[in-house]
Amino acid sequence: MTRRSKSSPGLSPQAVAPLRARLDALLAATDARARIGFDPVEFPHRYQDPRDIEVSALLAAALAYGRADLFRPKVDALLGRMGASPAAFVRELDVRGAKALLEGFVYRFNVGTDVAVLLLGMGRALREHGALETLFVQGLIAEGGMHGALSAFTTALRRVPMAPLRAAMGPERGLHHLLPSPLGPGAAKRLNLFLRWMVRGPDTVDFGIWKQVSPSALVIPLDTHIGRISGHLGLTRRTDLTWRTAEEVTASLRALDAGDPVRYDFALCHYGMSGACPSTPVAENCERCALLPACRVGPGVVATATRRVSKASRPRGG
Repeated sequence: MTRRSKSSPGLSPQAVAPLRARLDALLAATDARARIGFDPVEFPHRYQDPRDIEVSALLAAALAYGRADLFRPKVDALLGRMGASPAAFVRELDVRGAKALLEGFVYRFNVGTDVAVLLLGMGRALREHGALETLFVQGLIAEGGMHGALSAFTTALRRVPMAPLRAAMGPERGLHHLLPSPLGPGAAKRLNLFLRWMVRGPDTVDFGIWKQVSPSALVIPLDTHIGRISGHLGLTRRTDLTWRTAEEVTASLRALDAGDPVRYDFALCHYGMSGACPSTPVAENCERCALLPACRVGPGVVATATRRVSKASRPRGG
């Protein structure tokens, strides 16, 4: 039998079937409907029309960084002021309307001008293409891969007249963080999250309203939770949160489900978010974890804790 090198990424063929079974069990045990309230996907779930869903989803995903209790009120307030149809709002939006909507807006790296570019860009896309999906697919066809397609998408969204916007609202501050163009080496977690919502499904969480993009082409929305758990499960040996790592994790997941490699993303991410798999392993959590037999870290944590308990319970010699 050929031994896999230490640097070889991904799952061994022998690990695929057992891990798939355990992840399927985790997915089945996840109360997705209850967890939606802790996820930015709650915002597009307020709408029925596909155009309202994609506009609210991109706004929510773009601002979904930092603490949820800080970004959620920002998104909620903006959508509330945009009325019953976010798509109709951005179709009609101009610089004057953007200033009225975003006067005084600040969230961490971003100011109102940054968000105005996103909203105006979405409005232009809807007027010219009818849907954000059409704009994205144009880039996907031209570039041939997700990284290039996302870069083309954000570049197109940023093609709004900046001089009148700056004159009315002041300079942009964190526009590249909100809409990176070019995409760069980062994992583009929030953009890939938006794509997951739009492309896969429909199910309890994801919408499946973009029919021209295959779920098989999606890349995992890599964040600290997914990165940590992916390392524990042997989906990657990399520890950085880059596009390359996201691709490596996705390649491993594709061995589990070639047609829908990111279908475990919501369950795994919320497993980490809930504290069930914290950044510092907890023996009690590891002992009751359904993924323990597939984990590279948990068994050692449990064994160490067991030895400590056993040692502490021994009677002292006379």
